[in-house]
Amino acid sequence: MIDVQHWLSALPPGVVYLLVAGVIGVESMGVPLPGEIVLVSSALLAATGVVEPEWVASAAAFGAIVGDSVGYAVGRRGGRPLLARLGRRFPKHLGPAQLARAEQSFARHGVWAVFFGRFVALLRILAGPLAGALHVPYRRFLVANAAGGLVWAFGTTYLLYSVGRAAEHWLKDISWAGLVLAVLAGLGSTWWLRRRAHRIESADGASGVAEVEMASGGQSVEVASGGQPAVVAPGVEPTHRGEH
Repeated sequence: MIDVQHWLSALPPGVVYLLVAGVIGVESMGVPLPGEIVLVSSALLAATGVVEPEWVASAAAFGAIVGDSVGYAVGRRGGRPLLARLGRRFPKHLGPAQLARAEQSFARHGVWAVFFGRFVALLRILAGPLAGALHVPYRRFLVANAAGGLVWAFGTTYLLYSVGRAAEHWLKDISWAGLVLAVLAGLGSTWWLRRRAHRIESADGASGVAEVEMASGGQSVEVASGGQPAVVAPGVEPTHRGEH
């Protein structure tokens, strides 16, 4: 992310705003791109005075709202076959397991999945196309989409802008020893959080399979702990690797 921020700092401010809107917009259409990384890097860049935070946030919100709306239209027109094609093209991000989790979120939370999906990497990519494929009413989708895009864009930008400004002021008076301790503390907390998230994910995968009933053929999709889907015919016990 430091490299992205350094690269953005070499661009004119107007180009940075267009890039933020473009990357986030294309990501919201259903194409896996590092939209959040670009937003975070631009917000931290704003803390140094290179770009203006209000324009960064506005560009991010515009890209999110328009991109989600385009993704909705494409998903409504292409339906589930489109999602299947995206899954084959981007299996790591939009494969059957990821699509199953996204559909479960829509089933549980309805249109609120669009709002909260803006804050989750997987749903941020799939919210628009999936809402269109599931024929969510566009007016309800647009309200949730606009609210989520605005809160995510302005909240993320100004939070990181404020943190960056405070850190810049704080680092002027800090000793090298304190700086080393701060870096070590940050690395340690990041490692602990990632390890905990990995444990939770592993526990979820081992505790059971993500149950998704497929309407066609009466088949059920099971997602094993390894993340690979296994299609199981009715009445047949699933066979896992290593079992004979």
